[in-house]
Amino acid sequence: MNTNKKGGKYDRKKTPSKSTPSNSKPAATAADKKGVSKRDKQKYATYKERLKKGDPLPSFNEDEIRLNKFLSNAGVASRREADVLISSGVISVNDKIVTEMGLKIRPGDVVKYDGETINAEKKRYVLLNKPKGFITTMDDPLGRKTVMSLVRKACRERIYPVGRLDRETTGLLLFTNDGDLAKKLTHPRHQASKIYHVHLNKGASVEDLKKLMEGVFLDDGKVICDAAEFVKGGSSYEVGVELHSGKNRVVRRLFEALGYEVVKLDRVRFAGLTKKDLPRGYFRHLTEQEVAFLKMK
Repeated sequence: MNTNKKGGKYDRKKTPSKSTPSNSKPAATAADKKGVSKRDKQKYATYKERLKKGDPLPSFNEDEIRLNKFLSNAGVASRREADVLISSGVISVNDKIVTEMGLKIRPGDVVKYDGETINAEKKRYVLLNKPKGFITTMDDPLGRKTVMSLVRKACRERIYPVGRLDRETTGLLLFTNDGDLAKKLTHPRHQASKIYHVHLNKGASVEDLKKLMEGVFLDDGKVICDAAEFVKGGSSYEVGVELHSGKNRVVRRLFEALGYEVVKLDRVRFAGLTKKDLPRGYFRHLTEQEVAFLKMK
């Protein structure tokens, strides 16, 4: 797999693959005590400038929002249909019927449709480049660091991780409060595609990479990788793996079954999303185009 900055295809000189993964980036240098490497801190200077130009942060947590947009965000109706509802007198704000077009409401206002209160929590989609040393859980009774501490400033809404990465695994982790999308991306019938950059304790053989694509039996069933190849420009100790399985610790267990130990594991791609311009330990909000792409899958 090519995991350089420009991205590319797998190195096909050593093994065939069933599919051709898309662009990916290299694993970052070792994280410092705070979970962010010096190299990534330098990258963040450029990343921060991009945020100043306008990170796609929505709407309702700001001071005001148009009533028709609020209704649209809540899934009640499209903005045009919301205007019709408002003009017909079935929408109230703070127990007062509203028929005025263009009315803006503020956080804390109580909006009702035909007497029923509307709870319009804005859907959020946050992508984190997870450093090692953080567990994927909402909270931990043992007081260990969790991924939630890394995204706590992302938004006011309560968001949840889609799937999980174990404590020592780095890379892409998606958070959202969109339950429908989360279920879609983790459903066994159409699991999201994932690409991992795997560092092993010894050189892998071509035969073992072929076994990964033919299928390896684990204690909870057979797992077939879509692609398994040597990383372009790397040694035989580095392997790129693409798969759809959502089984717990599946990549580590696959290589353990073949007699290897995974020394380092980085998820460089998730459901078509990449780590481009996203330093280790930082997050960003998905663009509208990215959200639409995920929902089309």
